[in-house]
Amino acid sequence: MRVAIAGAGAVGRSIARELIHNGHQVLLIDKNPESIRPERVPDAEWLLADSCELSSLEEARLDRCDVVIAATGDDKVNLVTSLLAKTEFGVPRTVGRVNHPNNEWLFTEAWGVDVNVSTPRIMSALVEEAVSVGDLVRLFTFRQGNANLVEMTLPADSPYVGTPSGLIPFPENCALVTILRDGQVYVPSAEQPVEAGDELLFVAPADVEENLERLLAPSAHGG
Repeated sequence: MRVAIAGAGAVGRSIARELIHNGHQVLLIDKNPESIRPERVPDAEWLLADSCELSSLEEARLDRCDVVIAATGDDKVNLVTSLLAKTEFGVPRTVGRVNHPNNEWLFTEAWGVDVNVSTPRIMSALVEEAVSVGDLVRLFTFRQGNANLVEMTLPADSPYVGTPSGLIPFPENCALVTILRDGQVYVPSAEQPVEAGDELLFVAPADVEENLERLLAPSAHGG
């Protein structure tokens, strides 16, 4: 897979190293000459250019890329880069970094963004996930599927502690995908009971999240 990354700062370089480690071809693009440091990611291609300029993206041959990641520290740049990649070069997949939470609503398919990654949202979700029991924490939004990855730490007073997951009447269109327990990852089977303290990960649309909370933690959510 060929991936172009706009923004060769710490975030862009880290993504590049990970992708290269996984066997992908990576092009790093940055308009700041001081950011062009090929020795930091020697296996990547480097291009000194402005990703908001159509001519620069033509030079980068974005039409040959499978994915474009807009990872600069400027939300305007990330939006324009994503839009040009999608509309002018037909890139199949675009990922946009959101730096300011007030701008998150802009990072949609209308601006050419297939997946947005909000650093503030991720950090707040990680904090909530670490301290919340009995509350759903939204970890990630799947734009194309209109669903979210959500997590709940099952409280000890849940009526379903000890119940096989296949017998729990989860809301329609809601799927339990993983159980995290004692540092282990379990793929849930219908016969596997859930236990107090389990971290349950679901894929669910936003309109069933409240029902899911009331089902699993009624004492906290009026179920």
